[in-house]
Amino acid sequence: MLNRRLIRIKVFKVLYSSVTSGSDSLIEAEKTLNYSCEKTLHLYYFMLNAAVALRNAALARIETGLMKFNPTPEERNPNRKFAQNRVSAYLSEDPRFVKFCEDHGLTWSEDLSSFIKKTLQTLSSRDYFREYMESEESSMAQDCSLFIKIFSDLELFEDNEDLASTLEDMSVFWTDDLGFALSAIVRNLELLRAHGKMPFPSVFLKDDDSEFAVELLRAALRNYGKYMDKVVANTSNWDPDRVVTTDLVLIVQGIAEAVRFPNIPLKVTINEYVEISKFYSTNNSKVFVNGLLDRILRNMVDTGEIVKTGRGLIEN
Repeated sequence: MLNRRLIRIKVFKVLYSSVTSGSDSLIEAEKTLNYSCEKTLHLYYFMLNAAVALRNAALARIETGLMKFNPTPEERNPNRKFAQNRVSAYLSEDPRFVKFCEDHGLTWSEDLSSFIKKTLQTLSSRDYFREYMESEESSMAQDCSLFIKIFSDLELFEDNEDLASTLEDMSVFWTDDLGFALSAIVRNLELLRAHGKMPFPSVFLKDDDSEFAVELLRAALRNYGKYMDKVVANTSNWDPDRVVTTDLVLIVQGIAEAVRFPNIPLKVTINEYVEISKFYSTNNSKVFVNGLLDRILRNMVDTGEIVKTGRGLIEN
C-alpha cells in the first residue's frame, strides 16, 4: 500500500524525532517506523469502513421514521437505495475485511455515531447524492461511483476538522496520512467498479519496500554525524541556529539514500526530498535542500563515496 514517497516521509519523521530527542536507539526507531507504517494501513481500513457505518446509519434512520406514530409520506415509504448500496454490502460480507477491522478496532463505534450521522446529513444535501437516489439505475458500477465521489468529497473527510481531531485522538500516527488513505480507497473502488473485485492491500506496495524503509532509516541514523559533517563542510558561514532542523534531517537522509541505494538515480533522490521539504519545512527550504543536497551528492560521486550502477542513474 505505502509508496516510496510516504515511506521516505515516515523515515524522516522517525529520524527527526530521534535526532531532536537525542535518542540513538536504532531498535526503538525501527519499531516506531514499522508501527507507523502499519497504522497507515489501519487508517485505510478504518476510513473504508465508513461506507458500512454510513449504510448502517441510513438503515437506522429509515427504521426510526417507520416507528414514528405519525410518519411523513417520505418516512412511510422511504427510499432504500443508499441503505442497499452494494459497496457497503460487499465490505460487510467480506470475512477478511470484517475480521481485520474487528481485530484491530477499526469499526465506527457508538462514540463516533454523531460524526457519521452528521456526515450522512451533509451527504444528503449533495447534488450527486440526490441524483443517485433519484436514478432508476441499480448496479455495482453506480454504487461504486457514488462512494468514489463520497471519499473524494474534501468537505466530508479530508478537510473535515472534526474528523481530523477524532483521528488524532485515535492515533498520532494518523496525522498527515488521511489524504493518502482516501486516495488509496478511491483507486481500489475504481478497481471494484471495473472488475467486480477489490484488493485487500498489505502494508507495502511492493515486496522490497519494507527492506527499503528499514535500510534507509538505518543508513541515516547510523551515519547521521558523518553526513552532518558534510553538510557543515558544504555550507558557507554555517550557523546551526539559522538553519531549520527539518532541512538538515532531510539532507542527511538524502545523502544516506544516495549512498545506500546505488540503483536509485541521484535526481530522483534530490527531487523526492525537495518535495517533502515543501510540506514539512519553510517556504525557502526547497531551494536550500535542492542546492545543498545536489552539491554534496555530486561531490561524493566525484570522490567515489557514491557509486551508481546502471545507465543514466547519475544524470537522469
